Amino acid sequence: MTGQKAAPPGIDMNVPSVARVYDFMLGGKDNFAVDRMVAEHALKITPDGPQAAQANRAFLRRVVRFLVAEQGIDQFLDLGSGLPTRGNVHEVATRHDPRARVVYVDNDPIVLAHGRALLAHDGTATVIQADARSPEAILEHPELRRFLDFDRPVGLLLFGILHHIRDDEDPKAIATTLCAALPPGSYAAISHFRDPGARYPAASDKAREVERIFNQSLGTGRWRTDEEILSFVEGLEVVEPGLVPLAEWRPEPGEGSPKQTDTYQTFVGLVARKP
Repeated sequence: MTGQKAAPPGIDMNVPSVARVYDFMLGGKDNFAVDRMVAEHALKITPDGPQAAQANRAFLRRVVRFLVAEQGIDQFLDLGSGLPTRGNVHEVATRHDPRARVVYVDNDPIVLAHGRALLAHDGTATVIQADARSPEAILEHPELRRFLDFDRPVGLLLFGILHHIRDDEDPKAIATTLCAALPPGSYAAISHFRDPGARYPAASDKAREVERIFNQSLGTGRWRTDEEILSFVEGLEVVEPGLVPLAEWRPEPGEGSPKQTDTYQTFVGLVARKP
């Protein structure tokens, strides 16, 4: 939304949204002035934020291709899916297996409206309204149970969601609850903001500054250590190459090597298998 149009019902145009800030970073149009202000404030510190957002989408596409084409996963649970954009999970998955099914979960009204419109005539995916901080409610949702078969392996996608869950909301317990519900042979994939600490002090300093901006403006945003991120998949087997900057996770031919900026070190991902 390049102009300040009337907001859909249930949307406060004066309150920024994580999904809409991310949409702006991806070059989308479903954002308001208040969202752009947050993004532009952060971009003064990390001007390559849009490249990081694109790297996250590319990582997502590679993970889904890996899980479908190489591991035989044909059903996915995608939490905090965000606004639809090019290369959505169901599009990538069905390209490799037309039988693939996807359940998207979000609680942002604009995300839900766009998702329902996009999937209105698509039998391969559905979107449900739920809060990622209530994993039991998600797992018990009748639409989820109708759409996915938990007697077979599932791909759990937690992209850019756990770093928007505060420490006092216990993201580890949320991830543990979700992973515990997965059948053996399932996979969990995570992308997360990272504080690289003393290894990359300049990147760490910028991470803390952007963290402050996000918390002041959005009320969320946590750059965690490698140890904290890995704890989310405790008991699962992390697949190679482990927890790495997004562009380093199984890059595909022709993707090239992105410039290793400070932001490059502060957005990482992993995939883990449940034995």
